[in-house]
Amino acid sequence: MFWMFVSNKQYNRFWEIDFLRGIAIVMMVIYHILFDLNFFDVYSINLHSIPFRLFLYPIGTTFLLLVGISLTLSYERAKGKISEKKLLIKFLFRGLEIFGFGIIITIITWILIPEKFIIFGVLHCIGISIILAYPFLQIRIPNLLIGIVFVILGIDLRTMVFDFNFLVWLGFVPSEFSTIDYFPLLPWFGVVLIGIFIGKTLYPNHARKFELPDLSRYKSINFFCFLGKHSLVIYLIHQPILLGIIYLFSPLCL
Repeated sequence: MFWMFVSNKQYNRFWEIDFLRGIAIVMMVIYHILFDLNFFDVYSINLHSIPFRLFLYPIGTTFLLLVGISLTLSYERAKGKISEKKLLIKFLFRGLEIFGFGIIITIITWILIPEKFIIFGVLHCIGISIILAYPFLQIRIPNLLIGIVFVILGIDLRTMVFDFNFLVWLGFVPSEFSTIDYFPLLPWFGVVLIGIFIGKTLYPNHARKFELPDLSRYKSINFFCFLGKHSLVIYLIHQPILLGIIYLFSPLCL
């Protein structure tokens, strides 16, 4: 979302982070293929079935955990090289950039599928999380505790409905709310905070704290690393490509 949508610049990268992000992006594309086939009545799939949900939630969790880890790596790399003010501005503008992509997707989905358009999807969540996470990048253990609390609160909120919609971005779901992509800050910002804890624990001072052989020299591993390095681009272009394929091979379904 940085690294995992945080940055695609070529710094001293950790191949395992790119690899995991690549795995997640492939799983996401597979999910969207199944979703699109069902949405356009090409192939009927129960999107609310337990197997489907068990496939879906690890994707979002992996993405948001990697956002937190990548934010930590980006912060630790830049800390001391630029002033705190410039570092804050860097995170602010990166967050606004990702959120801006989310707004574009909101507009497109509002035009194409107004009954289920994306109000606060994964890019909205990631963009705001990048901005909100900045003060948490200087601490470690509290991120785990706060993150767990946010996750629990978010899960609890999903069991309720409310008669207002101005806090839908936070996780307060109004009645008859319907959208094709929903990542509210509760619980997902909590997952980002847990990712920050993991990043500061496993990669303190931008250094790997554990031994790991470099498997990226293998073509199969490197392929997923390549996808991980370009996760944002893949996220932005894969749906138009999928929809184009569906349109070409199943013109009547649209």
